[in-house]
Amino acid sequence: MAVATLTLEQLCINSIRFLAIDAVEKAKSGHPGLPMGAAPMAFVLWDQFMRFNPKNPKWFNRDRFVLSAGHGCMLQYALMYLAGYDSVTLDEIKNFRQWGSKTPGHPENFETPGIEVTTGPLGQGIANAVGLAIAEAHLAAKFNKPDLTLVDHYTYVILGDGCNMEGISGEACSLAGHLGLGKLIALYDDNHISIDGSTDIAFTEDVSKRFEAYGWHVLHVQDGNTDLEGIARAIAEAKSVTDKPTLIKVTTTIGYGSPNKANTAGVHGAALGEAEIKLTRENLGWTYDPFVVPDEALAHTRKAIERGASYEAEWQETWAQYKTKYPQEAAEFDRLLSGKLPEGWDKVLPTYKPEDKALASRKHSEICLNALAPVLPELIGGSADLTHSNLTELEISGNFQKGAYENRNIHFGVREHGMGAICNGIALHGSGLIPYGATFLVFTDYMRGAIRLSALAECGVIWVMTHDSVALGEDGPTHQPVETIASLRAIPDLTVIRPADGTETSGAYKVAIENARKNRPTLLALSRQGLPNLAGSSIEGVGKGGYTVIGCDGTPDLILIGTGSEVNLCVKAAEQLAAEGKKVRVVSMPSTELFEAQDAAYKESMLPKAVTKRLVVEAGTTFGWHKYAGSEGDILGIDTFGASAPGGVCMEKFGFTVDNVLSRAKALLG
Repeated sequence: MAVATLTLEQLCINSIRFLAIDAVEKAKSGHPGLPMGAAPMAFVLWDQFMRFNPKNPKWFNRDRFVLSAGHGCMLQYALMYLAGYDSVTLDEIKNFRQWGSKTPGHPENFETPGIEVTTGPLGQGIANAVGLAIAEAHLAAKFNKPDLTLVDHYTYVILGDGCNMEGISGEACSLAGHLGLGKLIALYDDNHISIDGSTDIAFTEDVSKRFEAYGWHVLHVQDGNTDLEGIARAIAEAKSVTDKPTLIKVTTTIGYGSPNKANTAGVHGAALGEAEIKLTRENLGWTYDPFVVPDEALAHTRKAIERGASYEAEWQETWAQYKTKYPQEAAEFDRLLSGKLPEGWDKVLPTYKPEDKALASRKHSEICLNALAPVLPELIGGSADLTHSNLTELEISGNFQKGAYENRNIHFGVREHGMGAICNGIALHGSGLIPYGATFLVFTDYMRGAIRLSALAECGVIWVMTHDSVALGEDGPTHQPVETIASLRAIPDLTVIRPADGTETSGAYKVAIENARKNRPTLLALSRQGLPNLAGSSIEGVGKGGYTVIGCDGTPDLILIGTGSEVNLCVKAAEQLAAEGKKVRVVSMPSTELFEAQDAAYKESMLPKAVTKRLVVEAGTTFGWHKYAGSEGDILGIDTFGASAPGGVCMEKFGFTVDNVLSRAKALLG
């Protein structure tokens, strides 16, 4: 093919392809096949349909783009460079996958301005996109007026075969179809190749029929390699369907243009190599050196800068009118976008006295949610089909459903993993919403990938996890978390809080809301059984992670460290030991992460190195507690699975009684 025969569109599309090819080759690492095959659909989408401002990636009313098939990230980096994003320069593309670059091996929203969500684990991106679309729908229903449309943008996704194989995508897309999210449009790169080879070896279902069954509008572009008009017609039709999300199946050739590696697994996740790149250049009529973009192509794609400025200016005019006509709503909208919390918001959180009724911390959580809901309209979320067990319903609101997007109670169905990624998407929408998602604590194993990504991708999500120990009782070991909390504490940047009573639950929510505004997730581990309210518990103490609930004069003989329901056991044991003349301190440690964030002086004041006799009490694995027990201390925990019996019986049989705490404490004291 002679270079003179290339149209402007072909120059732009091949610029995407060869930026990807050259970057992967230079790095000797990456996935060139998807960018080579998906370049036409991506070019049409970005060139003709997407509304964004490259010079202001955070402009609120931009369309959101999610590359769910995140391994093909050079597609997105090439698009961003061509469009004129400051974050992705040609030098950054040359630095693909290298230390400190803005072009990491998978898209990361916290590294590269313009990337909306962190993708890579397949299926997470499309599920995040459902969350982005939910956020748009909710805000549009809440703030738009008959004469002024303030919120009006689409969420576009490119996903691949791998995303469609992962169960999380099914969970999220099923819910999206039920909700009728008409501004969610997904382009499915149907190239029939995964790492193991042809998808025929494991994946032969009719994806289109599956999405039709989900309630999606489904289209098919049979020639995604060259039929640019067909791609454009499909996207235009998708935009015209307002009551359903749309899946556009775009059949492509992975590694398009490579004479020997196209349509093979070999081009999925490895550089082409110099010889094959030379042949590909010849095959596609590409006479340009590595990392060179033709002037005509760059001039055309950079028109996105002017278009973007115009889109934003038009929206700013609408925003100015809105502020004049609807000042109250505008003030709330402005506060949400600023990320500021209302003055005195935390004053609604209740505190308790010992004489107040003992309630489960899941019930205290419900009280907190409903106290916060009127003062924090940004709070939105729900449960994975356990609303009346997790106690997560906001009484102030109805259910978020098709035709009722203004409501704040989301019913996720039995879809824990999908719920997790959807909540992450809501948090990353950039509109100040604070999502929460709930299930039983043990089922965090069903959504661990999303919880991990909430920490990695800096998502201000609140995970409300109930039934936190063997004390949940008769459901037995399948439902009783033993190792769960320890494994969650191992996730970097996730704050895990296990409150001991009502006041500590309020403290947990204070931390969680403040964390959300710092783009950090919080996980609350809440009890099913009632917890007595402690005289020494405090909201402020929870913020420290560990604090003294019962003190003593001078240096203690023994320190009891407890969490959650076991703090009360420590308190009662300490009272008996004190009556026998022993000096005992009880430290409630609802969050080891928050405790470790304190300075050395504070930590020493709570757990003096000189006091080596320490007993840690938690109804879960002993793993992780040796650091606090020390070499001369002891840990009362559970290093086996639980058992089916009434909750009180389980606690007794596993040794979580005042008498056993006393026995272990006296053994330490000698």
